[in-house]
Amino acid sequence: MSQAHAFFETHQSTLLQADAANRSREFWSPYPEAPSGRVYGENAAVDGESRFQGYLGKPFELAGIGALGEVAEEVSPYGIDLGVRYQRPDTEALITRMQDAMGAWREAGPDLRAGVCLEILHRLNRRSFEMAHAVMHTTGQGFVMAFQAGGPHAQDRGLEAVAQTWSAMKAVPDTARWVKPQGKNPPITLDKRFHIVPRGIGLVVACATFPTWNTYPGLFASLVAGNPVLVKPHPGAVLPLAISVQVAQQVLAEAGFDPCLVSLVPDSRAEPVTRSLAQHPAVRLIDFTGSSAFGDWLEANCPQAEVFTEKAGVNCLIIDSVDSMKAVARNLSMSLSLYSGQMCTTPQAIYIPRDGIDSAEGRLGFDDVAEQLAGSIEKFTSNTEVAVHVLGAIQSEETRARIEASASLGEVVLPSRALVHPEYPAARIRTPLLLKVDAADIDAYGEERFGPISFLVATDDTDHSLALAQQVIAGKGAITLGVYSTDEAVLDKAEALAIDARVALSCNFTGGFLVNQSAAFGDFHATGGNPAANASLTDSAFVSRRFVVVQSRREVAAPQA
Repeated sequence: MSQAHAFFETHQSTLLQADAANRSREFWSPYPEAPSGRVYGENAAVDGESRFQGYLGKPFELAGIGALGEVAEEVSPYGIDLGVRYQRPDTEALITRMQDAMGAWREAGPDLRAGVCLEILHRLNRRSFEMAHAVMHTTGQGFVMAFQAGGPHAQDRGLEAVAQTWSAMKAVPDTARWVKPQGKNPPITLDKRFHIVPRGIGLVVACATFPTWNTYPGLFASLVAGNPVLVKPHPGAVLPLAISVQVAQQVLAEAGFDPCLVSLVPDSRAEPVTRSLAQHPAVRLIDFTGSSAFGDWLEANCPQAEVFTEKAGVNCLIIDSVDSMKAVARNLSMSLSLYSGQMCTTPQAIYIPRDGIDSAEGRLGFDDVAEQLAGSIEKFTSNTEVAVHVLGAIQSEETRARIEASASLGEVVLPSRALVHPEYPAARIRTPLLLKVDAADIDAYGEERFGPISFLVATDDTDHSLALAQQVIAGKGAITLGVYSTDEAVLDKAEALAIDARVALSCNFTGGFLVNQSAAFGDFHATGGNPAANASLTDSAFVSRRFVVVQSRREVAAPQA
């Protein structure tokens, strides 16, 4: 038995469970999200931090071809200069090598490719503490969030993509005998063969804030479909993907395949390579997370490739009526504080009728709602030692500057404050900024303001709020839409709006789950139906476009009389 066969047999049960979860959309995960020594081993935390520290200030070793120099631009948002050096490969030579290796990878078939991918994910899971430090010190996420979002939750998304792609390929039979009756004449008989053929080299263009969570779906969907993958990290968040590629290369080599089937292509801000790679004739798949401007450029200028984009949007939230404003404010304060609003799912435009809302405590005016929300955020962020681990750090200096510039866009309900991290005094820590604006100020709240920046928008009534949300989402896109209402008729209107605008809807969240959160197997992340994204993680369209089916037919001679 080959090592690739052994990997498939080892992980086949996990694959079948993942396939079942994709169909049922019920909760399931094979990767524990708790950063606990009882789960990952009593030495896992210490070993993971030690491995992370071992990367600092040193070259990172990967399989590759003809290094053309080194790049090293990562500086932790917590104030540490990482100093990790990555080789820039000769991309033409690397692409040629990947094309040469593609035949053996294609011929391995869906089962063996899935087995290799599942072994990669298994090993990544065992290194989740190491990954947590890498994600924390490149993105600015707090440690627990970095562990979960950068580790098990990202691995869940990768497994979801593997299972979805494997299922789509397995739905195609290898062979069939096709017999068409011809009445008194002999039937027509054809023997058919069906071949799963990968499209070509995939390019995954990663973002700085969620380098693994947003990258793994495209990476693993392309790889299990038979396509080699180039991983192009953001210059400020390379290490998490370098570790991921290193693990993939080790498993591929052990299974008897060229490790360069998955390769890292780092670049610098001064010498970017994404445009030239994206237009390379050998690149047939592109997965991108980032700005709308560059996502739009990829969609318009890479006709040789299937392009999957997640871009910017303006997430909207409507408050119509509530049972407990305190519970709503507590939930929303966490939504707006989590990772300092640097999530593609964080609410930005919060619509509230200017004459107030009904609640179990009685009528609340617009300013009452604003005051309770601001007070809840202020109470949470006043405990600095707790707050910094939820807020994390601001990933880029551009986002920090945006917070300051945005304060002039409306009446400040809650100013953004700088906090001092008890362990990392140089960290960029900022609390959420809340602004009060009128519905007419759509130029302020109707553009994405990435970071901890939210607008409380005074509207004529809830119908006006719904109409404005639909207008903004239609123009700018959104990943999430939230609504709070005790009126079923309003919830029905919000559901109709979500369907028309093609955006995911969350209603009356007051507990421990946030509108920001998206769970693999249970949630489709983005719909691909509005300007924020042209694809969904992870539906059938996301995976089926990564391969084609080529058939051959041979006529079977009729038996001689």
